[in-house]
Amino acid sequence: MSGAADMDGLAEEEEGGGESAGLRKIIHVDMDAFFASVEQRDDPSLKGKPVAVGGGSGRGVVAAASYEARKFGVRSAMPSMRAKKLCPDLIFRKPRFDTYREISGQIRAIFRHFTPHVEPLSLDEAFLDVTEDIRGIGSATRIAQLIRDRIRAETGLTASAGVSYNKFLAKLASDQNKPDGMCVIKPGQGAAFVATLPVRRFHGVGPRGAEKMAKLGIATGADLAAKDLPFLRQHFGSFAEYLFRAARGIDLRPVQANRRRKSLGGERTFAEDISTGHALHETLDTIAGIVWERIEAGKARGRTVTLKLRYTDFRLVTRARSLNHVVADKAEFCAIGHELLDEMLPLPLPIRLMGLTLSSLEGEKENRNPDTAQLSLL
Repeated sequence: MSGAADMDGLAEEEEGGGESAGLRKIIHVDMDAFFASVEQRDDPSLKGKPVAVGGGSGRGVVAAASYEARKFGVRSAMPSMRAKKLCPDLIFRKPRFDTYREISGQIRAIFRHFTPHVEPLSLDEAFLDVTEDIRGIGSATRIAQLIRDRIRAETGLTASAGVSYNKFLAKLASDQNKPDGMCVIKPGQGAAFVATLPVRRFHGVGPRGAEKMAKLGIATGADLAAKDLPFLRQHFGSFAEYLFRAARGIDLRPVQANRRRKSLGGERTFAEDISTGHALHETLDTIAGIVWERIEAGKARGRTVTLKLRYTDFRLVTRARSLNHVVADKAEFCAIGHELLDEMLPLPLPIRLMGLTLSSLEGEKENRNPDTAQLSLL
């Protein structure tokens, strides 16, 4: 479902109508290791070397990692000290958010040359609805390739793209051939494509979630599709509806070009469940550090801090605190998060996911294209 032959096949299918008639044409574009790639572009001595963007000492965290660093297991939101142990030759660079935002603006201008229907998810990725085909190009696949070519020519960076008929499938596809690749899931192929994937590829299913599914005989999308909704509700609670639809390649969400940003935060799914107070607070510090960098980059100001925890039984709980003033700085943001966590201790079960969000944002009414939303930190 990827490669030149498949892309040509989709082009013919689109031009001839047939099965694709009446369906949306969605592209998900995701820059390859964006922050780290910008640093490697601007400093040629970093080419081919393991690079991490973020704090390189003390309680610093990794904001982004190059593909060379990822080979050693280095990931975003990871404490810098752990990253350095995994990769002793890791080179740290301080984030340059003004530069990243400027390049992101160039990339969004390229998107809007092809469609007004652009939904940014962060500085480095977005959904595009090209159903209208305002340039008369005739193929969503060709549009995606033209976008990738222009990004490379104008910024010197590479992007991967997924092309399909809904957002869920397009996002899966953009990750299929990374870095610098493209994947197309044609109309009618969504369920078959999802059936072949390990459940770990589904957004929101972390290592422990995949382990729980394995114990229930669920290893792939096909295994998940074989379970009915009552079974999924019994074992996964409110997460069941999402899993039921995803296993069938179903996603009815439209691309929202004018979505207002209501919150800004991040979440992390753990490789191992966490239950002790010390580990929970240390993890919260790591997440808060990453999120606050995004808050500063987006010049966001908000009054409400929300802590989200997902237990090993997939039950989701949240706690929030609203102030009568905007959160002043990182220290206050972290302190509120820790207070919310303390109120929940001891936990009835270990957790598999933690998230921290700033909401009740001010000064955002005219910002109709968000730079950031609730994002995975892994």
